Amino acid sequence: MKKLCQAIILLCLTLTALQLPASACAEELALQPVPDRSPTSRALLFGVGRTNQFDTYLSPMEYTGLQVSFLTQSERMTRLADYHVSFQSTLQGAFTSTENPAASANYLGGRLAYDAGWHYHYSPLPGLGLKGGMLAGTDLGFLYNSRNGNNPAQGRFSLDVSLSAGADYSFYVPLGRKGGSPCRLPMRLAYQADLPVLGMMFCPEFGETYYEISQRGVGHDIICAHPGNSLSLRQLLTVDFCMKRTVLRIGYLCDVRQSNARSLRYHDVSHSFMLGFVRHFQLMKRK
Repeated sequence: MKKLCQAIILLCLTLTALQLPASACAEELALQPVPDRSPTSRALLFGVGRTNQFDTYLSPMEYTGLQVSFLTQSERMTRLADYHVSFQSTLQGAFTSTENPAASANYLGGRLAYDAGWHYHYSPLPGLGLKGGMLAGTDLGFLYNSRNGNNPAQGRFSLDVSLSAGADYSFYVPLGRKGGSPCRLPMRLAYQADLPVLGMMFCPEFGETYYEISQRGVGHDIICAHPGNSLSLRQLLTVDFCMKRTVLRIGYLCDVRQSNARSLRYHDVSHSFMLGFVRHFQLMKRK
């Protein structure tokens, strides 16, 4: 994985050196504080990595394996607080295939999560941006055990409100000189962490079958979720390389989802390498 990351970074630098014009690129334009427009960025990332899954409803063993995922993210500056507040939405999906240490059984899993909310932006130093806010989201998923005969699957559902904070730093990497003028590669390093603090989640009782759940109603198994019984955290670290007409993004996604309630323990911890692109737009006012 380390050699793959180095190769991708080297390829990005080579392509950018060939394509980067002397004028400002799309990312530089999006960073300019123009009060007559609302800068909007949209990112599409695909990822591959490893995941550890543990669910005592299905098995007392931890399963490890491969995860493939995607993440789309849109962020738009609004007019609130004199253009210091942005609206962000994120859609995340993943498919996992894991097996136990004895390789005698495997899990197949899927997950789809959506979050949206607002951040307040503050720039204490040139090139450095800080943001903080709140997100509201939902998470749907399933886990299927090929070995179980009675209860082979477990469903996942949650609604929550999260605290969100992040930082980004824009800088230039010199690439030498072209036509007598210096050539520089604009780059941006960004980090964001989202921590669910309050919500609700589906959690059956220990030993309760899905037949019993259908008889008693799903509402019986909806409980309050908080850091005390479902401490979770999503972290995303990215680096943007500004190309001629688009922005290439590579990143690292660490997603921790876990719960400990009603005598059942669960966790899904994934580490993924992400690769994709970002497009920047500007909404002009009509005269």
